[in-house]
Amino acid sequence: MSETEVAQEPRAPERTDSIRPGTQEDLAATAGERVFFELDSHSLSDEARLTLARQAAWLVRYGNVSILIAGNADERGTREYNLALGSRRAAAVREVLIQQGVAPSRIRTVSYGKERPIALGSNEEAWARNRNAHTVLVNASGRGW
Repeated sequence: MSETEVAQEPRAPERTDSIRPGTQEDLAATAGERVFFELDSHSLSDEARLTLARQAAWLVRYGNVSILIAGNADERGTREYNLALGSRRAAAVREVLIQQGVAPSRIRTVSYGKERPIALGSNEEAWARNRNAHTVLVNASGRGW
């Protein structure tokens, strides 16, 4: 990087006034709802950690919200391998959110392995998008699961 270039943190998408606070749409717009992983990995990148810091701040603000973290994998590998990898991905996200102040009782995890792709296709672009952990609001009542 040259002296004239300035490093900038990745930003969440811009919010619009039509988004209701405390909703899934609000989480996606203000914090990001997905983090992505490298092939055969459950290690979190710097970019993923920034997204999770924003998610944690959002979740602290909306303390009545419980979440489900869904770990996903691309289509390569066996069903069993990808379910285990998705589980490790979801657990990695859960641990970071807990470290940043989100109560463990508000977080559940699940692995879908390769069963719920967000991108169709058998190419690098689709595979990269499908290697993710998705944070989903499941309860905004504060009354448990």
